[in-house]
Amino acid sequence: MKTFEELESTVRSYSRGWPTVFEKGKGYKIWDTDGKEYIDFFAGAGALNYGHNDDGIQEKMIEYIQGNGILHSLDMGTTSRKTFLETFKETILAPRNLDYKVMFPGPTGTNSVESALKIARKVTGRDTVISFTNAFHGMTIGSLSVTANSFKRHGAGVPLHHSVSMPFDDYVEDQNTIAYLERFLEDRGSGVALPAAIILETVQGEGGINAASMEWLKKVDELCKRWDILLIVDDVQAGCGRTGTFFSFEPAEIDPDIVCLSKSIGGAGLPLALTLIKPEYDQWGPGEHNGTFRGNNLAFIGATEALKFWETDAFSKAIKEKGDVLQKGIEDLVKKYPELDAHHRGRGLMQGIAIGKHQSTDDICAEAFDRGLIVETSGPDDEVIKFLPPLIIDKDGLEQGLAILDESIKTVLGK
Repeated sequence: MKTFEELESTVRSYSRGWPTVFEKGKGYKIWDTDGKEYIDFFAGAGALNYGHNDDGIQEKMIEYIQGNGILHSLDMGTTSRKTFLETFKETILAPRNLDYKVMFPGPTGTNSVESALKIARKVTGRDTVISFTNAFHGMTIGSLSVTANSFKRHGAGVPLHHSVSMPFDDYVEDQNTIAYLERFLEDRGSGVALPAAIILETVQGEGGINAASMEWLKKVDELCKRWDILLIVDDVQAGCGRTGTFFSFEPAEIDPDIVCLSKSIGGAGLPLALTLIKPEYDQWGPGEHNGTFRGNNLAFIGATEALKFWETDAFSKAIKEKGDVLQKGIEDLVKKYPELDAHHRGRGLMQGIAIGKHQSTDDICAEAFDRGLIVETSGPDDEVIKFLPPLIIDKDGLEQGLAILDESIKTVLGK
């Protein structure tokens, strides 16, 4: 690790928690330069839903490079871009009766969020955006303005304006947060101007694996329609099948005005982001939002191949089944170690253990790393052990990872 300590900025984080040099990965496993094997319950923070080096995706990308395919093209037309757009419509949008224009805003999730905020303000002529407690939407200035974490917000170095934070579902026990939000919108004395948009994650990843109920999501959608507010769903981490369905909002049967996608949309971990915009709100002037890397041709190849997982509902059903295995494993650990004062959170393959004695979480994850499991924490106090295994993981992989976690908890508790 000497090279990283001497040459790289102190801003690095993951290499501190996992102090080794990784060399290769396949499926749901990765190996370091010493040949040590790790089960991956991190999956590139959700950017590797289809695992490491999927054979089909890898083959298509190698073939494209060897055929001298266009790698960089800004937003010019290319065969890879055309094929992806057509396949995305045919495989994802049309079967779900969704009608969106596809925007390529830049390479990462925060680029998608920035573009969503900009178009919502442009269309409505309003400047305020409502977000929620424990939200995380990215690290650029606009995205930080709708992000809740105080440490990350402080990093902006300037005041963050034009946003209002409201309580997320179950933020306070037995509090009707929809009634609270509705009252603020209705009351001219609330100090909250009618917003351009409401932005939310259906499952808050960095905020602690807080999963909104389908009823709560439907009521937010209804409020947006009643007040002519655009609804933005940030599906950067919870989308692409992470919760079981391709879009995390599908079980709520809502129809967001704007959807942000990134991370696993590229299929193999290559940078790619989409902003899906209802056609009537696609009011950009040419080049009004742009960037040198707004469309990664090699990622289009990987993304198109990855969409084959969604040609039938078999993959979605498998994710839900594996999610049940993971949930049972988490609930068993909660019962086995009552001294942790823990409880289960999340859905699909985006779940976590929220620990009351959260000072133990870092120690547990460090012990798990030593035993061959890559798993991280989330939440405002790092109080949640967060599970994001690749969606292609099998039952044995889940059970092996949970067994390592069990032994890690036992060691930290001194049992």
